[in-house]
Amino acid sequence: MELALYKTDGSLSSKTVTLDDSVFGIEPNEHVMYLDVKHYLANQRQGTHKAKQRAEVAYSTKKIVRQKGSGGARHGSIKSPIYVGGGRIFGPVPRDYSFKLNKKVKARARRSALSDKAKNSSIVLVENFTFDEPKTKKFLALRSNLQLADKKLLVVLGEADRNVYLSSRNVLKVKVVKAADINTYDVLNASCLLIQESAVETIHNLLAISRQN
Repeated sequence: MELALYKTDGSLSSKTVTLDDSVFGIEPNEHVMYLDVKHYLANQRQGTHKAKQRAEVAYSTKKIVRQKGSGGARHGSIKSPIYVGGGRIFGPVPRDYSFKLNKKVKARARRSALSDKAKNSSIVLVENFTFDEPKTKKFLALRSNLQLADKKLLVVLGEADRNVYLSSRNVLKVKVVKAADINTYDVLNASCLLIQESAVETIHNLLAISRQN
């Protein structure tokens, strides 16, 4: 698959970039994408939630009413979950939500996500760029030149670039990542991918089946 390469001013360059069909041209597998997104989101959870059970509530342990003769139900403690302020039944406790997902499944999920974007013409390739200093105005100009101002954008860089990252940090609906850190969730969450020319080779090295050991 070949895509045109754009300059930062929005004009087409004379070059085209060939995308590996094993990465950008496979039939997307929805189930593996679901598994990888679930895995990613589960790993983001802190799992620090906690509710007090009846043994942990700070109330008196005195029996509320006598066992018999009150005409009502038997009650042994005001800590009971049936009372306001009592302990919670089956409340959340700290836990680890992460789970294992095979590397081959994650790789296939990323290939499926990238292929889905390519299939829907949601990938824009741009020549390598950087900024002399962090300037949001420069990033906004770049996005406008490429006619992506109304898109939820994932910018994929070949290498980490602090100035580009800081220039985009305050822009809504924009996320900047290195090609080595690309993941299924970010790809699917964006409506369009803006990929630097140098990032394509990194993605191919990571995901192309012909380059797998």
